[in-house]
Amino acid sequence: MRIFLLIATNMAILLVASIVMSLLGVNTSTMGGLLVFAAIFGFGGAFLSLAISKWMAKKTMGCEVITTPRDNTERWLVETVARQAEQAGIKMPEVAIYQSEELIAFATGPSKDKALVAVSSGLLYGMSQDEIEGVLAHEVSHVANGDMVTLTLIQGVVNTFVIFAARVVAGIINNFVASNDEEGEGLGMFAYMGVVFVLDMLFGILASMIVAYFSRIREFKADEGAAKLAGKDKMIAALERLRQGPATGAMPAQMSALGINGKKSMSELMMSHPPLEKRIAALRAS
Repeated sequence: MRIFLLIATNMAILLVASIVMSLLGVNTSTMGGLLVFAAIFGFGGAFLSLAISKWMAKKTMGCEVITTPRDNTERWLVETVARQAEQAGIKMPEVAIYQSEELIAFATGPSKDKALVAVSSGLLYGMSQDEIEGVLAHEVSHVANGDMVTLTLIQGVVNTFVIFAARVVAGIINNFVASNDEEGEGLGMFAYMGVVFVLDMLFGILASMIVAYFSRIREFKADEGAAKLAGKDKMIAALERLRQGPATGAMPAQMSALGINGKKSMSELMMSHPPLEKRIAALRAS
């Protein structure tokens, strides 16, 4: 089901972008037209993902939105998010639970006032209330800081760069080959597309590092905001608890970026979240 939804989303993005390009009469043979093409696909994909992010979270993660709390724990969860949202000056987000033994929580949604805060069952029933309050404050801070839109804009910029730069460099290579070829035909369509694909991958790695850098900055900001909403001690306690065990899971990228913790990587440059040790040290020093 998750794979089907991801494929359907990508197909929808391609269809919408193609229609927009057709209506605008974009000519990709010129530099200006190529830049417009890159921007339509780069920003179009990023903003469409943002627009459907809450719907995707509910479908892919199996989130159950709490409309009527079933027990005291769910009632406390909803009341805590409501209190923190009021403190942060945003509308009450939807609150959801999804089944997972891991200690995970995330926030998503198209805007500050149309957000979703979701926690795993493992986190809700496996952490103390003080620790959970710190986690919730972190997610509410993400929403209040507008991190969903900020990261979408950054993603749109780097997407545009990747699409534009890959095709410009591929064009230069094609022209170079053509100038040294007696027939002057260049790479040929399939070879050209192969070069574009490889360059997309290489530039995409660089782009991922840039997005990850800004994401790590937003994590420190969300920790600071959480310390104001719930108290520094509760936020530190939450991070200390997360450090005791793995808190990663199979979450789509747009959700894991605004989660309480991210996936580990061989290089910090590729991590969406700073190491927990650095986050704890930053809070203690503040």
